[in-house]
Amino acid sequence: MTPSTPGTAMTDDQIRELVEQILSAGMLPPIVQAGHPALRQRAAAYNGQLPADQLARLIELMRQVMHEAPGVGLAAPQLGIPLQIAVLEDQYDVDPEAAALRNRIPLEFLAILNPRYTPQGSGTAAFYEGCLSLNGLQAVVARPENVLLEYETPDGAAVQRQFSGWQARIVQHETDHLNGILYIDRAQLRSLSSNSEYAAHWAAPGIGRAREGLGFDDQPAGISVS
Repeated sequence: MTPSTPGTAMTDDQIRELVEQILSAGMLPPIVQAGHPALRQRAAAYNGQLPADQLARLIELMRQVMHEAPGVGLAAPQLGIPLQIAVLEDQYDVDPEAAALRNRIPLEFLAILNPRYTPQGSGTAAFYEGCLSLNGLQAVVARPENVLLEYETPDGAAVQRQFSGWQARIVQHETDHLNGILYIDRAQLRSLSSNSEYAAHWAAPGIGRAREGLGFDDQPAGISVS
């Protein structure tokens, strides 16, 4: 998180009212896109701002939006809600070669509150990555292969859990959202591709062809999260 990243200016009452407006709308809310202020602010730590039933309803709504998108993760700021809450789930069937190269195995549904991750070891992996809040684009991001995630569950339990491979990428991506960081902050920008150009030229389990064709390296870039 950079020192200039502002925290949300919304009060607990304003956040609670916003959540209730979204929950009462009777439809799935849109995923906000890059440029929305909630995506560039540090979300408020969850400290009981929402009653238990409202929190449960919000988490279920986020899960529905994630599935509808479809995606493997969604952070509350992507709905314009500046709270440190994210949902994760990866149950998609993927090409076996790509799954092996990316160390991608299924991830059961998780709701995480106030997450923080710490890289474990020095290994990194670089792959194309996208975001539901930057529709139609992908770029290569090098991330730690293994992380320790510290978070709270919706019922208040404190958890420490190791993640590796694609699961580690998902938890890093969603935790970054809660700190006002988008994947493009960490990306090799020469790799930036529209979904259609990616499919036409660079769709492969690894990034070797794209690295040669677009002229980028695969070293970590951007900023750190503390």
